[in-house]
Amino acid sequence: MSDAPDTVGGLAELYLGNILYALELAAMSLEAQGKPDDAAFYRGIARKLAEARGMEKKRTE
Repeated sequence: MSDAPDTVGGLAELYLGNILYALELAAMSLEAQGKPDDAAFYRGIARKLAEARGMEKKRTE
């Protein structure tokens, strides 16, 4: 892991797939607990991260 980025942004980029997966698991759990608004909040975070990554990729192509 010595080659891992040492910034928050670098780590988030490196582990974005894992972060999105964890956010969806959290949302699914919240839905199962009858908390759809909380689930939507976490899905919103995931959507923003995915959109930001998509825009970033377009700029570098």
